[in-house]
Amino acid sequence: MQDPVRFDIVTIFPGMLSGFLGESMLKRAAQSGRAMFNTVNLRDFTSDTHRTTDDRPYGGGPGMVMKPEPVFKAVESVRMPDARVILMTPQGRCFDQGLAKELAGERHLIFICGHYEGVDERIRSGLATDEISIGDYVLTNGVLAAAVVIDAVVRLIPGVLGDETSADQESFSEGLLEYPHYTRPPEFRGMKVPDILLSGNHEEIARWRREQAQQRTREKRPDLLE
Repeated sequence: MQDPVRFDIVTIFPGMLSGFLGESMLKRAAQSGRAMFNTVNLRDFTSDTHRTTDDRPYGGGPGMVMKPEPVFKAVESVRMPDARVILMTPQGRCFDQGLAKELAGERHLIFICGHYEGVDERIRSGLATDEISIGDYVLTNGVLAAAVVIDAVVRLIPGVLGDETSADQESFSEGLLEYPHYTRPPEFRGMKVPDILLSGNHEEIARWRREQAQQRTREKRPDLLE
């Protein structure tokens, strides 16, 4: 088995990740040695009594800005050659399944999670190799966005999911939304499972699922077909 993919998350709120990283698929990925998670407390890399990580912006204006010194020190303390240093920011590349697959092929990912008004521009220009956004909306801090990216990436690491074909059949893997799923009982409150799924004809079932995926995508996300 190859070495685990390492995830380092730089944040002033490491406690926000403890439950997330210790449950479900992510816990299994770590236990199986396919992923390694490490939270880096940004305050450990400050030099003043108050462990300050932010300051007022030059030029005035509202809010506080993350200082460059502790962020650089924190990243450099864990950075390995060829690591991708990802700044979670609304200005970044929009995260999608294609980017998740790309990142799943890396060996070391470092996430810089901002807070307050933003980060000093020198962090963006002199430290980050990538900028990623998960959507056009505002969150409390970058930890929440990083968690979304990490979850999407980890499930694509070979061996993490029990069924190796699962990731290939999920929504967006082929540019389409996923087809409808059903399980027992065959009828519930007057709603029946489609006969084709009970037929045992796997070729016809595969064709039906493909058609359903295309129809659902046309109805709900026509932009994906474009």
